[in-house]
Formats: sequence, structure tokens, C-alpha cells
Amino acid sequence: MMNTTRHNWTKEEIIALYNKPMMDLLYEAATIHRTNHDPNVVQVSTLLSIKTGGCPEDCGYCPQAARYHTDIETNDLMSVQQVKAQALRAKSSGSSRVCMGAAWRNVKDGPEFEQVLEMVRTINKLDMEVCCTLGMITENQAKRLAEAGLYAYNHNLDSSEEYYKEVISTRGYEDRLETIANVRKTNVTVCSGGIIGMGESVEDRAGMLVALASLNPQPESVPINALVAVEGTPLEDEKPVEIWDMIRMVATTRIVMPETQVRLSAGRTQMTREGQAMCFFAGANSIFAGDKLLTTPNPDVNEDMKMFDLLGLNPQKPFIKKMQPETVEAEDSAYQSLGEKPKWTRPGHKIEKNIEASVTKK
Repeated sequence: MMNTTRHNWTKEEIIALYNKPMMDLLYEAATIHRTNHDPNVVQVSTLLSIKTGGCPEDCGYCPQAARYHTDIETNDLMSVQQVKAQALRAKSSGSSRVCMGAAWRNVKDGPEFEQVLEMVRTINKLDMEVCCTLGMITENQAKRLAEAGLYAYNHNLDSSEEYYKEVISTRGYEDRLETIANVRKTNVTVCSGGIIGMGESVEDRAGMLVALASLNPQPESVPINALVAVEGTPLEDEKPVEIWDMIRMVATTRIVMPETQVRLSAGRTQMTREGQAMCFFAGANSIFAGDKLLTTPNPDVNEDMKMFDLLGLNPQKPFIKKMQPETVEAEDSAYQSLGEKPKWTRPGHKIEKNIEASVTKK
């Protein structure tokens, strides 16, 4: 059984893996998982929406896009104190990482970014891993985040390059890869995965895994999300993902990226404990805890801890995979704001479903 990290997987190889008889797939994935990880340890992250809604993008799955008629409450950027309080709460319930999400297309230099840098410094000093997902970032912005003590940066590929064009028209796949490349110029780890259940084919799922596995190094963390179809978004009528698809996707991701932490992300509320246990067996070793994932529901943290007890799982301690980064205070910073206004691409093709959802008020 192969167990070295490869960066030259083909789509055909991954499709063949994905479609293996379930018992063979699970056995192979679980074996690789046990070789590279402690099977009874799961990393727990808490996702915090530090700025909700009003996003200018047209991602077909996202209730935070300003153009769609969804019921989410929009909120301005949280204060550093609010974020610190939430981080302490997360820490006390067993989380080792706080992931802060802002509904931005890309980071703009200015007071709001300075505030986010202060949030990063504050959480790192609580001895927790800090992750941010803020949209596209430049090399200098990545360096400033690293200097503040950022542990991980999340920027999902969402789907295959081909299917991406069916879901999003306001930004290009290349911009995703360029942002990841900018993060790689620092010591910050990369978190990048995608969503299944958006109407894509197994070929598209394999295409996304090819793109992720081809990155060298591979992302340290790969979230696998099941679409949570939200009323008012273009994908509101998609059927929920079958648990078997999630298990197959997790197992295939584990085989293709043996050292990566595979995270069960959105869609866990639809999963039974048995379904989640199968995903852990297949190689998932990270979850999002907390009652909300940005704007979609998530299992109660006490429920998760009961499930951990039942399965004999332990939450991973922070900084196990990589040392804690040092925090440099703002006044000692080697990198300054460049006042950058980067021109990220807008492919500009039309997606009928997205246009329709922008116009229609149900």
C-alpha cells in the first residue's frame, strides 16, 4: 500500500480510488491514517464570523453575498475585546484553534486590517492557534499576518477549476492559487479544501483533489464541506449530500494527502454520530465546533464532547504539528502597510442561476 506523499495524482487515479468498494476504500484510508496520525486524536477549531454579510462576490452557495436575498444579519467588524471573549470561550470548551472569517473579497490595507492584526496578536497570546479567512491577500499582507502570530490561512479552492466557473463569476481560480502561493512565502500553514453537493460530478471532486494534492507542500489542513443549501441562494434547491459521499470524499482525501489534517466542516448537523464515526475512521481528524459556522448551523459543542467520549477521541492540543509562532507587536513590525489596492481578476462570464437569485425576491 502506497504511503508516501505524491504530488502527481491524476484525475483518473483519484476517480478509481473514490469508486472502490467501500470496505476496500475504508481499509486503505484507515491504514494510511494510522501510519501518519494518532487515530484517537481530533483537532477542534472554532469558527468565528468577525464581519458578517455584505460581500460583493456572487458565490452561488453563500448567504453572505450581498446580492442574494437571505435572512442573515449583517454585522460590522467585531472589536478585539469581543473576539478575545469568544476565543476564551472556545478554549474552555476544548478548541485549540480560532478561525476568524470576514466576508471580504480581498484584504484592503487600512484600519480594519490593522484591527484584524491586533486580533491575531491577542489570540496567539492566549496560546491558541489562529487562522484567518479574509479573501485574497498579497505577499506583504501575508507577511504582516505571519508577523502578528498567524498559524494558518484558509482559502478554499471550492471545487475543480472547471466547475468553479459554474458557481462563481466574480473571481478566478488562479487568484485562489496565487493567494495560497503568497501565504507559502511565510511560515503560515495553508488550510484549503472545498464543498461537495453543489451539483458537481465525481470528476469535479477528483479535479479539486488533484489541484490540492499537486500543491507542494500540500495544505496542512483540508476542510471537506457538505453544502448547506440556504434559501435565497442560487443553490437553495440542491439535495443534501449523502453520508456515503462524505465518507468516500474523506477517505479519498486521506489517501491522496496522507499527512494533511482532513476537517469535517459544514454539514455535520445533517450527519448522525454513526456517520461522523465512519468519517473519523476514514481519516477525518479535525472538526469545527461551536453552534455556528459563519452563518450555517453546527452541532452543539456539548454534543460533540459526548460523541468524543463515546468514541474514545481526545481533542488535539495546540501547536502539536508546528511550533507556536512568535507575535511581533505593531510598533516593532518590520512590514508596514503599503496601501495596496491590488486588482484581482473578475472573469466576467455569466451564471444564469446566480443572476436569477440576485433579482428574485422569494
